Amino acid sequence: MTKPQEPGERVIYSDLGFIVLGFLLQKLTGHSLPELAQQQIFTPLDLHQTFFNPGAAARTGIAACENGNAYERDMCERDFSGREYAGWRSGGIWGEVHDGNAHFLGGAAGHAGLFSNAAETFRIAHQFVSESSELLSPETCSLFRENMTDGLNEARSFAWQLAATPESTAGTSLPGDAFGHTGFTGTSCWIDAQHQRVFILLTNRTHARKLPFANINATRRKFHSLAVAALDDLN
Repeated sequence: MTKPQEPGERVIYSDLGFIVLGFLLQKLTGHSLPELAQQQIFTPLDLHQTFFNPGAAARTGIAACENGNAYERDMCERDFSGREYAGWRSGGIWGEVHDGNAHFLGGAAGHAGLFSNAAETFRIAHQFVSESSELLSPETCSLFRENMTDGLNEARSFAWQLAATPESTAGTSLPGDAFGHTGFTGTSCWIDAQHQRVFILLTNRTHARKLPFANINATRRKFHSLAVAALDDLN
């Protein structure tokens, strides 16, 4: 039997904290997450292609994802055998959040459900860089580069993984205090605040593919290496 992990022993990735944070924000403000995001982020940054639960008219500009929830269903039926659930999606997931928990919560949650394009994702990402942020203070931005799990299996800052993490998808071309996050369907965002650079990769590894999905981490690392080399050549 596996020994339970004690706090501070190991980094274990989980969405639960941000799901709870979403509930907390709604409880404290009396507004839904889409309303809060519009008021606090989308309107101040003049974003028009960033939203939760996109309408049917926006569907043609959105990449289709997995056919149903085969991955999550396989995981749940393996880990929670004997429990029945009839709400699995079976058709192509297109224009709605892929994550099952966010889908169950109505398409907008603290950890998933946001749709955007490359340009507006790039603008949002720059809000985490003190020199370009219009929303956050320099003191807050510094937290994203601080290793808060020193000596553990992953280097984690406030909400982000650091490039100092062994085998990070950032690769070796980004400095250790660069921070980023990957999306399950194939997206990623890495931010090198030291050089004021943002790397956005919007691709898809789940569409029309059977399990197991392709591991594209090597592609992500190569993308960062090529992008850094190209940017360095411009300087």
